[in-house]
Amino acid sequence: MTMTANPAPAAAPPDGAGSRHLIDRVLKVRELAIAVVLVVMLGATQLDNSAFLSQQGIKDLLLNATILVLVAIGQATVVITRNVDLSVGSTLGVTAFAAGDFLHGGGDPAIAVLLAVALGAGLGIVNGLLVSLGQVPALVVTLGTLYIIRGVDSIWVGSRQITAADLPSGFTDLGHNGLGAVPYLALLTAAVLVAAASYLRGYRSGRDLYALGSSPHAARLAGVPVRKRVLTAYILCGALAGLAGALYLARFGNADSGTGTGYELTVVSAVVVGGVAFTGGSGSLYGAALGALLLTSINSVLPSIGVSSVWVQAIDGVLLLLAIAVDRVVALRIASLPRTRAAQTRSAHHA
Repeated sequence: MTMTANPAPAAAPPDGAGSRHLIDRVLKVRELAIAVVLVVMLGATQLDNSAFLSQQGIKDLLLNATILVLVAIGQATVVITRNVDLSVGSTLGVTAFAAGDFLHGGGDPAIAVLLAVALGAGLGIVNGLLVSLGQVPALVVTLGTLYIIRGVDSIWVGSRQITAADLPSGFTDLGHNGLGAVPYLALLTAAVLVAAASYLRGYRSGRDLYALGSSPHAARLAGVPVRKRVLTAYILCGALAGLAGALYLARFGNADSGTGTGYELTVVSAVVVGGVAFTGGSGSLYGAALGALLLTSINSVLPSIGVSSVWVQAIDGVLLLLAIAVDRVVALRIASLPRTRAAQTRSAHHA
């Protein structure tokens, strides 16, 4: 008598693989949804106002987004590690005035930009050391440095103000000119975005940031230098906030003690709306850039169609709540995966 053996049940994929697949799928869908919403919104506005997407209109949209995108890239890098930097607005303000003060004294524009980046990176080091070595919660640390930097800025700047008349014409031209409808600031921001995204996905130290955000304890056991990686993320965030400060000065030709006030909340909204989970470990810099572009486009679209700008903050808040709700649903789904896999494995063994 011939006996046929029952085929062995297929092994269930590792839980980590299932979780990562689900996360990647959700993030791709969200980024695609943001892109679709952006295209539909701009298209509908163009139908209502035929001059909205003129060459100058496109240039204005890109110029409005570049500063926020730059800061969002740095903020997303920190949020991926399960931390946050609430001092980016203050950093942008103090670096913008520092660059302007240097230029007002006859300094070279290139050195002024480097000075702003170095100052921002230095402030990032302070945040990173307090969070990584001091083991102080990032929310507490950066909320404190937000007020400290703003206070020092107010004392240093006082009632002084940097205006376009105090700046070299070549520097302000950088903030307005470009190649056709694409401003130079947008090209620079795109280069920074591609470089930073390539680092996070293509280098081990960049991928360590995701591992750290997913599970700090597991990352430490796997040999990831946790403190060093957190410090790196904060330095990058501070440096990009400093670069954004210099470009803000070139774009608007103005800096005073109030520059950048409240900017940190807009940046966090852009990052979370763009698909970077506030609990860390997932998201992409391209998604954060899309989130920033969406928020700044809303600011331009509403006045163009005759809607009061007071609705901008309300809409930003709704988008933020929706993004957090999606993150929560995904987190609960991921948490249930191990139990689902275990139940499937037991069922297969009993069959």
